[in-house]
Amino acid sequence: MADFPARAVPAHVAIIMDGNGRWAAARGLPRAAGHREGAKAVRRTIEAAIAQGVRYLTLFAFSSENWQRPADEVADLTFLMKHYLRSELDELHARGVKLKVIGERERFGPALTGELEAAELKTAANTRLTLVMALSYGGRADIVQAARRAMQAGLKPEELTERNFAGFLSTEGIPDPDLMIRTSGEERISNFLLWQLAYAEILFTPVLWPDFTAESLAAALADYATRERRFGARPA
Repeated sequence: MADFPARAVPAHVAIIMDGNGRWAAARGLPRAAGHREGAKAVRRTIEAAIAQGVRYLTLFAFSSENWQRPADEVADLTFLMKHYLRSELDELHARGVKLKVIGERERFGPALTGELEAAELKTAANTRLTLVMALSYGGRADIVQAARRAMQAGLKPEELTERNFAGFLSTEGIPDPDLMIRTSGEERISNFLLWQLAYAEILFTPVLWPDFTAESLAAALADYATRERRFGARPA
């Protein structure tokens, strides 16, 4: 696995995990098989992120638009999330991973919502890696909800700034992503972290998510290390 100078490693990597269905279709397997292999890629990526010194890893696991998929696929995804949480939580905790969930978790029902909240509580003191799981998440909804919170807090229009508005987003307290990766070759951000990705470096890779490995992440970080981040300013 590649090693990079600390300054070249992005503190926060966000990933749109895409391609489970195409991976399964290419092998004549049901979509559920692709989702199961995708769950294995999640574990590999978490381990690789820790090894590379990434501090925040956000995974787009289920979008607000995914509810429009066939009911049996939604049920498979929900079951897989429950299974992953129950089978991996102790290992994540032992590795020092802090879990944070963003999105409308309550749409998954009280049982899974309760398990997610318990997992967050159990891992709250961990500091090695913050794993942000975006579940039933939409970037536009996140911004609208932040605006509502700002109004409910009594913030006057003239008091609103980009800095304090960010504090009302679901990612409050988490630095914006430095690098966003989307797998499967699709080149769009699909309503993911619309506010937070304003100055992120973006990498689109043809690798399908179930095939994403530690080497895939290392290649993405190597590409990131070659980029000059200017945030709208001229090069030095």
